[in-house]
Amino acid sequence: MASPDPTTRCPWCGTDPLYVAYHDEEWGVPLRDERRLFELLILEGAQAGLSWLTILRKREGYRRVFEGFDPERMAAYGAADMDRLLADPGIVRNRAKVAAAVDNARALLALWDSGGTLADTLWRHVDGEPRRNAFATMDQVPAATPESEAMSRALKRLGFRFVGPTVCYALMQSAGLVDDHLTSCFRHGAAAAQATDHTPSG
Repeated sequence: MASPDPTTRCPWCGTDPLYVAYHDEEWGVPLRDERRLFELLILEGAQAGLSWLTILRKREGYRRVFEGFDPERMAAYGAADMDRLLADPGIVRNRAKVAAAVDNARALLALWDSGGTLADTLWRHVDGEPRRNAFATMDQVPAATPESEAMSRALKRLGFRFVGPTVCYALMQSAGLVDDHLTSCFRHGAAAAQATDHTPSG
């Protein structure tokens, strides 16, 4: 069988250079690094009700205001920090989402204190290995699955917020727990095969 055309991509990324680079270099690559998984968890929650491109364009803003997504620093944020965050145009200035990010940092620290990791908490829902799906069209790609529903319940029990089943499935896609590149896409199969410690630049 011939390899997919390297110019054929999943249609969701369109032609925006930032979106195309994200599709080609990051989306679907298995990720197990705690800090990067935490960043994705926060960003996927921030996306709720918005487009991912909107969040992608603000990603550097999020990295700046959340100090590199350092959970220890974020967990210590108080009222003055909330005011600072909500005044910064570099992020989505939604009070509930910003407060959830701080709460999620505290939940992550509690998880670490208990001897757990975010990577194990997430990856156990796919038995530790990326799942390669074989969807031919975008309308075949689910918004949520039984696995993302179970992940949502597990994260909520641990105190995480903005982690509904749809957010969790988007996280599973972006962090490479599932490979949802369409079968016609040149990244189908290739993303999941990349090293699991891959850390994109930027």
